[in-house]
Amino acid sequence: MEYMILNHTEEADDGPAPGTPEFEAFMGRWMAYNQMLIDGGHWVAGASLTPTEAATTLHKSGGSSSVVDGPFAETKEQIGGFYLIEASDLDQALELAAAMPVDEGALEVRPVAFRPDKG
Repeated sequence: MEYMILNHTEEADDGPAPGTPEFEAFMGRWMAYNQMLIDGGHWVAGASLTPTEAATTLHKSGGSSSVVDGPFAETKEQIGGFYLIEASDLDQALELAAAMPVDEGALEVRPVAFRPDKG
C-alpha cells in the first residue's frame, strides 16, 4: 500500500548554509534516508518544496477562481516536502516516517486512496 508522508516544519528553521561542512552533514542525513527507502523497496517519489514565499494559491468557489500569492494556511509550520512510499501497512509507514531525519516538526502519514496511473 502507498502512503504519503508530509513533512510539516517551521520555515525559519531552514538549516545550515549551502557550501558549509554543516550543510554537507545535514544533507548527508537526508541522502542516507533516501537511500534507505530506495534500498528497502519503499521509494515511490519525494521532493522538498521551495519556501511558502514562492507559493501561489488558487481558490475556487461557485464556478469562479481567484489567485492569491502565498500559502493557503497562515501557520507557523508549513509543508516543506513530501515522500510517497510503499509500505506493507500503517505500522511500517510510521516506522519509515520516524526514521526521517527531522529534529523538530510534524510528519503527517496518510494512505493514498487513488492514483490514476495505478488503476
